Amino acid sequence: MKFNLRVRVVAEFLGTAFLVAAVVGSGIMAERLSGGNVALALLANTIATGAALVALILAFGSISGAHFNPVVSVADAWEGGLTWRETLLYVLAQISGGIGGTIAAHLMFRLPLVSLSQHARSGPAQVFSEFVATFGLMSVIWGCSRSRPGVTPFAVASYITAAYWFTASTSFANPAVTIARSLSDTFAGIRPADALPFILAQFAGGMAATFMFRWMVPNLPASAANVVVRHGAAE
Repeated sequence: MKFNLRVRVVAEFLGTAFLVAAVVGSGIMAERLSGGNVALALLANTIATGAALVALILAFGSISGAHFNPVVSVADAWEGGLTWRETLLYVLAQISGGIGGTIAAHLMFRLPLVSLSQHARSGPAQVFSEFVATFGLMSVIWGCSRSRPGVTPFAVASYITAAYWFTASTSFANPAVTIARSLSDTFAGIRPADALPFILAQFAGGMAATFMFRWMVPNLPASAANVVVRHGAAE
C-alpha cells in the first residue's frame, strides 16, 4: 500500500517522537532506580531504546520507511529514493518529533518541559565515535534493506543496542535525536555546545557508508522492498 506525503511525514514525526521519548524517559527512570550505578543505568537505557526501536520500525516502516533520522533521509535522497522536497519535510518532522518526544518524557516524569543539558560529551574521541556509530548504522541499513528487508528492523535495533556499549559517545547516530537530547538535562542529555560536532560527524559517517556501499555493490537496487529505506511511495 502506498501512502501520500502528508501521512508519511506524520509517521516520521510520531516515530521519532516515540523513539526520543523512549531514550530520554528510560534514561530518567534508569537513573532514578539504579542507585548511582551508571553501568546499570546505561544497560536499562540501552534495552529500552533497542526494544522501542524495533517496535517503531515495524509499526511505521510500511508507511514512511521508518527513517526517524535525517542522515537516513538525506542518504536516501542522495540515492534517489526521496525527492529533496520530501527529504526536507521528513527532516523537519524528525527534528520537531524528537523535540516533542523530549517534552513528552519530561511531562511523564514531572520535569520542566525543556532544560538545556549540562552533560558534557566533547573531544575527538566522542566525535569520532559518532562517525563510527553512524557509519555502522548506515552500513546495516544499506546491507539489509536491499537484500534481507524482513530482518532490517531487528538488525538496526540490534546494532544500536550494541553501539551504546562499543562507542565512547553511547551512539547517538542521529541528528534529530541529538538536538532533542540537548534539551534534556538528564541521563541521556548532551550539552547544546557539543551537539554540532556530533551532528557533523553523523552526516560524515552516514555519507561515507553510502558511498562505500555504492562502490562495494554497484548493482545495489535503487529501491528497497521493505522498511527503513523504502521507496516508491506515491503522492
